[in-house]
Amino acid sequence: MKNTHIFLFFFLLLGSFHWGYTQKQTPPAGGEPKDFTLPNKEEATLENGMGYTLVPYGAIPKVQINLIVKTGNIHEEKNQVWLSDLTGNLMKEGTTSTNSKELSVKMARMGGELNINVSGNFTTISGNVLSEFAPELIRLIAEVVQQPAFPASELDRLKNDLQRQLSVQSNTPQAQAQSQFFAIMYGDHPYGRIFPTQEMISSYTLEQVKQFYQGNFGAQRSVLYVVGKFDKDAVTDAIQESFQNWTKGPAPVYPEATAQSTKEMEIIDRPDAPQSTLMIGLPVPDPTNQDYISLDVMDALLGGSFASRITSNIREDKGYTYSPSSTIDIEKGTALWYEQADVTTEYTQASLDEIKKEIERLQQEPPAPEELEGIQNYQAGIFVLQNSSPGGIIGQLNFLDLHDLPDTFLTNYVQNIYAVSPEKIQEMTQKYLKTDDMTLVIVGDKNKIEQQIEGAQLQPR
Repeated sequence: MKNTHIFLFFFLLLGSFHWGYTQKQTPPAGGEPKDFTLPNKEEATLENGMGYTLVPYGAIPKVQINLIVKTGNIHEEKNQVWLSDLTGNLMKEGTTSTNSKELSVKMARMGGELNINVSGNFTTISGNVLSEFAPELIRLIAEVVQQPAFPASELDRLKNDLQRQLSVQSNTPQAQAQSQFFAIMYGDHPYGRIFPTQEMISSYTLEQVKQFYQGNFGAQRSVLYVVGKFDKDAVTDAIQESFQNWTKGPAPVYPEATAQSTKEMEIIDRPDAPQSTLMIGLPVPDPTNQDYISLDVMDALLGGSFASRITSNIREDKGYTYSPSSTIDIEKGTALWYEQADVTTEYTQASLDEIKKEIERLQQEPPAPEELEGIQNYQAGIFVLQNSSPGGIIGQLNFLDLHDLPDTFLTNYVQNIYAVSPEKIQEMTQKYLKTDDMTLVIVGDKNKIEQQIEGAQLQPR
């Protein structure tokens, strides 16, 4: 989605050079939007509880293979933020029989590289290789996840890497705003803990890494996805041979999360900052709710696309900011809507007023059918494009799995986008975007910000 925004921006930018010297013309109508068709898939489960999904797809002789383990930052304790990341990084350092250099050589020979990525809800071990090497990659992934060496010699180096990463990420105003916003919304839940401290990372031991691995990795929490061109029989044999003896391990479990509407404002001081970073939002329904798709279209129209109302207002018309955007941030069983923008400090309150004004305008009057149709075309096109690659297909299948959704959520998505009416957009804004219930975090020059906010419409709670 983000890459698409960038592409659209440059497309529009290039177009503006031409339109500036000639009469502006109406572009030709786009093509007929296509429904999304989920490729045929075969699903099975081994006796130890590990699932696997095979999806023949495409004509290029390559295959994407992802082992997704349902563990990540979600299973960290309060004093263990990023311990899962350290565990994943150590897993890259080799197995009990194959060191990291040998792993790299094996992957290069197959025409790819091995990736281990840790996120809030998952740890993913993956590779994209030539089709003939699919069984070999499956065996290699099985070795990495079942027989990690966790070499003590690499622990300090990897901890230092995480500390440098923390120093870079946590000092940006955008990261500071997000960290505080999620902490307010989710409290002590892992979803509310974005960054560790330097001291926390320093304290991690090899024993803690091994304990996290033993307590959270296993067959029951894992699903292997194979998407692309491959020999089905050879791939199936490799899966059964490599994973059937894997320890069953713990059952999948996600600590329940409930986001809070705190109705508060917090300012994080950055003296003399030329910009204020704003995050304002509140809890909204997750994808299991029948209103979710309508809410998603509403978000795109209000602030979640380049042509959205808030973007047109505070970027194009007012020039307060360069790249504002809204989003629906989805986690297991919960979701947040928020608008984020870096605005010129002197226009901090003015920007908040315009954001509020656009929300209230949409609450008071439904959008014109033509405006909504443009957003629907955009949403439908992006959805189909996102799912036109093996990686995109795996992402969507894993999304269904995480949220316990049926296949029809994907196959009916495009037609459900077009079923949203202008009146439904208005209803969603009225029902869910209550400005008096929103939480606001601002990172910037506190003195200048407070001078603007005093007596303004959107005040500290």
